[in-house]
Amino acid sequence: MSKIKTTHVGSLPRTQEVVDFIFAREHGKEYDPAAFDACMADAVSETVRRQVDAGIDIVSDGETSKISYATYVKDRYTGFDGDSPRNAPADLKQFPSFLKRLADDGGTPQYARPMCVGEVKSKGQGELQKDIANLKAGMAEHGVERGFMNAASPGVISLFLQNDFYPTREAYLAALADAMKEEYETIVASGLDLQLDCPDLALSRHMLFNDLSDAEFLKIAQSHVEALNHALADVPADKVRVHICWGNYEGPHVCDISMEKMFDTLMATKSRYVLFETSNPRHGHEWTVFRDRRGDIPEDKVLVPGVVDTTTNFVEHPELVAQRIGRFVDIVGPDRVIAGSDCGFGTFAGFGAVDPEIAYAKLGALAEGAALVK
Repeated sequence: MSKIKTTHVGSLPRTQEVVDFIFAREHGKEYDPAAFDACMADAVSETVRRQVDAGIDIVSDGETSKISYATYVKDRYTGFDGDSPRNAPADLKQFPSFLKRLADDGGTPQYARPMCVGEVKSKGQGELQKDIANLKAGMAEHGVERGFMNAASPGVISLFLQNDFYPTREAYLAALADAMKEEYETIVASGLDLQLDCPDLALSRHMLFNDLSDAEFLKIAQSHVEALNHALADVPADKVRVHICWGNYEGPHVCDISMEKMFDTLMATKSRYVLFETSNPRHGHEWTVFRDRRGDIPEDKVLVPGVVDTTTNFVEHPELVAQRIGRFVDIVGPDRVIAGSDCGFGTFAGFGAVDPEIAYAKLGALAEGAALVK
């Protein structure tokens, strides 16, 4: 059997120099654009090198230049201004003393979440083209054949940058799908794989739609998939990865909707690769959903289970990683499994629960575990 390939969800720890540049731009402070661009190019090259050294086969740019995986769109598209209301996940509200501890300890990231207050239109693909060029240069320098670039899904944008312009949520989703279409196509045209980050398909259940029943939420989630698939109409499915998660934070997660209920929604996405959590204590058991419904997994789907957690500083033993991978190999075969991470290690610039050096140690454990699978 050939070695199981390895990847991760996308974001990786940023250096302090990168963070300082990003927040200078975020807060409207003066900075040297040429120095910004040079810093990003150097940081992406180093990020690719560290992934290669850790044994990762399919690499990303670490989302180096982005303030976060969703709100970066405010800098690249018109129609966003002001701030959106903050709404803590329902599980944290059930444990207010823990929520207060997170806030007091600086455990909640601070960044702008503007509202949609006008028509959403692209400002051009210039910033994206810089990201693409940096990643491809890093891959060439360090001998990597395959890379991917993250992009926000219409649904996750609607979750964090809420609508105050379009007449309905459906109209807002449709506008976002039309606006994001070119970004998706540009990434794939560059030769990179496209990863759509879709925590709206699970996280938003207990963050924005906790007043609905699960059945009602599933209809919402399906509408998000339809908007996403519309935006992907001209993108080959075999170039697309979709990531679903319940929120990349250490917390109770007692309000998470189950993978069993989200399974059909995930499988309905126009994607070859589906990335999902199976390492953290709330979702580690859900590999059995895929075992019990193996006949419902489309034959063209490749499973990319998270086999290392991204919210704790435990470094998983390679034997445990191999066991986690092996469960999915037994379900769909080795050619349809890639080992991944539960979520990203640098979801927001300057913020992450896992120490940067430990994050790369975890990626190393992921690769060591993949090499043990027989």
